[in-house]
Amino acid sequence: MINFEALSFITYGLYVVCSGDQDRGNGFISNTFLQVTSDPPRFATCCNKDNFTAGLIEESGHFSVSVLHQNTGPEIYGRFGYRSGKDINKFDGMNLKFGATGVPIILDDTISYLECKVIQKVDVDTHWIFIGDLVDAQVLDKTNEPITYSYYREVKKGVAPKNAPTYIDKSKLENKT
Repeated sequence: MINFEALSFITYGLYVVCSGDQDRGNGFISNTFLQVTSDPPRFATCCNKDNFTAGLIEESGHFSVSVLHQNTGPEIYGRFGYRSGKDINKFDGMNLKFGATGVPIILDDTISYLECKVIQKVDVDTHWIFIGDLVDAQVLDKTNEPITYSYYREVKKGVAPKNAPTYIDKSKLENKT
């Protein structure tokens, strides 16, 4: 029997993953971003197939990852975690730049960012895992700590949206002993 509460003890960070270009771009909150090799430096991110950004990553072949800090405001989580880029321009009013590959990079509440070129896409049913080689990485703020998903849940009282790979239906938690 699976106790789904055990999954909440897996450690994650929180990031904004973006793709696209100056004409059309989007991003989403992700807690599934990890380094998979050191030489070459290679990273993976997971994205729901229904997310607007998933199509942009496929089209552009690149993605950026902005590492958020513990004091990140609720506006970032609301805009990039609970709203669809199909309905709004998530970049309106945001501080952003376009990286070496042309992808948008969120600078608001960001302590560092990475830019990757997609080298592989893995189908995992509801999600795609995009694996990319590191193209650029910069540190923007050494004074703040990166936020963990645990801190987001426990201190900020945040929850994963339904499209997140870590989303757990509350009824599954309530039915387990």
